[in-house]
Amino acid sequence: MVLPQIPYPERTRTRLWFEALYRSDPVARVRGGAADLVDSLRGSRDPELPPRRLQVAVGGGDFRSVGDEFRRHFVELGGLEPHHDVLDVGSGSGRMAYALRDWLKGSYEGFDVVPAAVEWCRREITSRNPRFRFQVADIRSERYNPAGRYEAADYRFPYEPESFDFAFLTSVFTHLQRPAVENYLAELARVLRPGGRCFATYFLMNDDAIGAMGGHGQFGFEQDGQLVVDARVPERATAFREDDVHELHERSGLPIECIHPGSWCGRDRYTSFQDITISVRR
Repeated sequence: MVLPQIPYPERTRTRLWFEALYRSDPVARVRGGAADLVDSLRGSRDPELPPRRLQVAVGGGDFRSVGDEFRRHFVELGGLEPHHDVLDVGSGSGRMAYALRDWLKGSYEGFDVVPAAVEWCRREITSRNPRFRFQVADIRSERYNPAGRYEAADYRFPYEPESFDFAFLTSVFTHLQRPAVENYLAELARVLRPGGRCFATYFLMNDDAIGAMGGHGQFGFEQDGQLVVDARVPERATAFREDDVHELHERSGLPIECIHPGSWCGRDRYTSFQDITISVRR
């Protein structure tokens, strides 16, 4: 089932820049910390959810509603079924796991580079549902883990071959550099079973996106086959040309089956914020 396309209001290039600033790491942390303080003073802290500073550090938006949105996408666009064994690459503060916890009957494995996020997930999710397991990936990241032991381009996923029916990466490839994307796709092909499906989000640069932005928008710097917002910290946000992404997936053994465009570039019809790709393991 394909979700209905939703009209999106026109956004100017100036507004796109301000939205990028609003979602940037330092501003997000300040907003999250301030929200935690307000919740504490009001006594309105929701004990089921991670602290807001942790939520915004590894993914913005309303924790529950974004998780519910993507659970629908996983099922309706990606073909996720309750009995599937699932891999969450970049599990963050457990937003997707939280949304799946009472629905998924198969196993769930997630990893992330932020130890505090993994700790919260283990304490609040795994303790109640042992089928949901989380681990820290000690990958170097300028944003989250600058002293990490491994480079993303060399990291081997800590799972046996053909362990999963379904894998997803939400807002992961939008922060990785090309060599890391190539490695992750190879690893996904290794750990997925034949016919397994991969749901991944990107910023895909194509004629439609360029037309909607009147150019490359926020992604004003080209580096090594990718377009970035910040030349000094490329992983802040990364876009790839759609043709290149098709080629990378094809080469890895995870050809893209379909793409659902996102609203990130200001297009007037979209499925989610980022572009969604669905690929199938050969």
